[in-house]
Amino acid sequence: MTTERVSATASDADCPIPARAGLIGFVGTWLCASVASSLPLVAFVDPDDTVPIPVLAASLLAGWITFLVGVTLTSRTNGSGDVASDLGITARPIDLVGIPIGIVAQVAVVPLVYVPLRAAWPATFDDEALTDTAKDLVDRADGILLPLLFVLVAFGAPIVEEIVYRGLLQRPLLRRYPTPAVIVGVAAVFALIHFRPVEYPGLFVAGLVFGVCAWRTGRVGLAVAAHVGFNLAGLALAL
Repeated sequence: MTTERVSATASDADCPIPARAGLIGFVGTWLCASVASSLPLVAFVDPDDTVPIPVLAASLLAGWITFLVGVTLTSRTNGSGDVASDLGITARPIDLVGIPIGIVAQVAVVPLVYVPLRAAWPATFDDEALTDTAKDLVDRADGILLPLLFVLVAFGAPIVEEIVYRGLLQRPLLRRYPTPAVIVGVAAVFALIHFRPVEYPGLFVAGLVFGVCAWRTGRVGLAVAAHVGFNLAGLALAL
């Protein structure tokens, strides 16, 4: 008898990747992707200079390609070999409702999270600190680079990150561990790995939203759409 606990959703229960293999695959893939994404930065950017958008794009692509390779290897060595089926990488027209879900999370839910934090630590959680990362990216993107930035942040990042966090990590863990603990834990990892402490509360809440979307549908399509809406709204606010 297997020790893996059946998830609340049939699609998650069908995931053949064991929880331990999903966790190991995630950690190993993340470490390799971190190294790969740093190579363009080391090669083309002085440590004291800001990162040009083209170099940032090369860094992101290097990391994303590594992530996708890791996802594929995990599926082939510990799953059925069908990456889309193992990780729930499917999309349906109904998933488009995720875009307004993500927008609402960005413009309404996340600001509410920061109300008590701003009251307690006004200098730490002021508006400028919370929007500094997005505004810095937008300021560096001139002309044709602005559409490139939008494609990377609003579409590339949501697709790859949801495949990795909600597909490779959350989906196998749901086989064995309680659903609330998995969704909260993966959301915490999602926030922490962005390495922007002032944004941790908002990223954590966003991770909860994306995690619930993936869990309720048993697929990553709705989570991707919500992530797209969240990032699009963030860029729009930065503009």
